[in-house]
Amino acid sequence: MSKKDLKEYLHQLTKEQLQDQLLDLYDRFKDVKEFYDFAFNPNENKLLEECKFKISKEYFPVNGRKAKMRRSVAQNYIRHFKRLGVNPSLIANVMLYNIEIAQTFTSGQCIKQESFYKSMLKSFQEAIKFIEVKGLKKEFKDRIENIIEESIEQNWINSKGFEMCISSSQN
Repeated sequence: MSKKDLKEYLHQLTKEQLQDQLLDLYDRFKDVKEFYDFAFNPNENKLLEECKFKISKEYFPVNGRKAKMRRSVAQNYIRHFKRLGVNPSLIANVMLYNIEIAQTFTSGQCIKQESFYKSMLKSFQEAIKFIEVKGLKKEFKDRIENIIEESIEQNWINSKGFEMCISSSQN
């Protein structure tokens, strides 16, 4: 069904029928419920804290299990936040936090998988691009510089990539 067809269909419904359909969608689909819950009570700080806790659990599990270090956990939250329309500053915060918590982990742990470093660089590149597009460079300048410095201090195999990412974005 096209958007035009949907508009025509919705226009034919009475207000009561439309309300019934929205309530049905709210009951049936978790995404619709989350959207309306967020739209009417946008507790972004609670979402942010929950997100940061789950990301940190990837590197520092609370039950003593082995760290999984999955980039996908943060990426799923970032996508979810974008769909909900969360403040771009909070999304950028999560993007950088994901890299910072990984660096905290690697400061006490040697990671040999090249894929880990590659995925962190990709996350950093995505964060830089998002921050630039949203005009948040000044707000996150210090954190970005700290991430680059930490990648150099820890001798990350792709630390030059972190430096190049920021220098190419300044041109």
